[in-house]
Amino acid sequence: MKKVLYSCAVGATAAIVVCAPAQATEGYFSHGFGAVNKSMAGAGVATGFDAMSQATNPASLTLVDPQFNVDISIFSPRRESTIFGTVAAVPGNYESDRNYFFIPSLAGSYAIDDVSSYGWALYGNGGMNTTYDDPVGPFGGGKTGVDLAQAFLQLTYARDLTPGISVGVSPILAAQRFKAFGIGAFAGNSSNPANLTNRDYDTSYGYGGKIGIQADLTSGFRFGASYQTRIYMSEFDKYSGLFAEQGDFDIPPALQAGLSWSSGAGVTVAFDYKRIFYGDIDSIANSINNFLLGAPGLLGADSGAGFGWETINAYKLGVEWEASPTIKVRGGIGLNDNPIPGNEVLFNVLAPGVQEQHYTAGMTWQATPNSALVLGVMYSPTSSINGTVPAFLGGGTVELEMWQFEATAGWTWTF
Repeated sequence: MKKVLYSCAVGATAAIVVCAPAQATEGYFSHGFGAVNKSMAGAGVATGFDAMSQATNPASLTLVDPQFNVDISIFSPRRESTIFGTVAAVPGNYESDRNYFFIPSLAGSYAIDDVSSYGWALYGNGGMNTTYDDPVGPFGGGKTGVDLAQAFLQLTYARDLTPGISVGVSPILAAQRFKAFGIGAFAGNSSNPANLTNRDYDTSYGYGGKIGIQADLTSGFRFGASYQTRIYMSEFDKYSGLFAEQGDFDIPPALQAGLSWSSGAGVTVAFDYKRIFYGDIDSIANSINNFLLGAPGLLGADSGAGFGWETINAYKLGVEWEASPTIKVRGGIGLNDNPIPGNEVLFNVLAPGVQEQHYTAGMTWQATPNSALVLGVMYSPTSSINGTVPAFLGGGTVELEMWQFEATAGWTWTF
């Protein structure tokens, strides 16, 4: 018990000290959690690989040996915006300059008895980041961009209800920080221009939860599903003139369900479907056309304009092969919708989360009976969208473009 309390204390301290930076593969959600799940393209809601699997499905802990995981990812998103012929922004090509981020994650799992387990996980999920280090900037305010970073501390209890059926529940504590700069051109469109831009970092805290179920079916098939609730966050007071509802920026709910199949000869295949409800969060989903509402649609107001993001679907396929008693290799592919409609591109110069596919690979080397090294890589090829600026803002077009690469290394110690 002292070991568990110490581990959670370390995790909670890390959450306060550093939030995980931008990771925008599925909108602004990460494609997976931990080196193993990431190398499977994020698939695995119907199985359990390691302690970090609880971040995908709390019920998975009943399949996981008592262990501790630590991972570090190097994430490199390359973002670019090109603005053509509009008076709402400065025409030109802008490339974001900050291209490398280090993202840690930690997790532990512990057995209570033969049918129940508990654990904890600390991880980053999501974020938006752009830094256009241009003397004029896309909106005429010089250096321009946003920085959203998030961290989650998840505590999990999982139990076998009957042989082959397990459930899990996880309360989640969240922290996020945000800053925006260089968007003073929108001051006339803000309900509170003094809290719109260049206010340095603000921090927000909140809570939510995740539930999950897994069930054996037949012939090696297993079903799994999990649901993360909306995570209710305190408001960004310093940006109450930017985000709708006076600085509200809750984290959207998400549903994931899927099947896994184990051949009995060292091959596991997992297929997942995920739905991320960006459309439920006004500050993310409200359209830039809300400016036409007048005062109720100004930035920061209850119906304030936002990024116009839509709820998206994601599909993930991962394969694991036990090549030898000490080596497992993995690969995967993920496909998802682009959350940004073509008529919402202007404001999304700040948050060009346009990725629609990613490819992954990885391996585990069992170095000793109690420790293993895990490696994973992800490549998301260039995705882009060319959309129009509303006529009431001057017309014209904007193209958003991004590609990504990530490498993850992890270590697992089994008790």
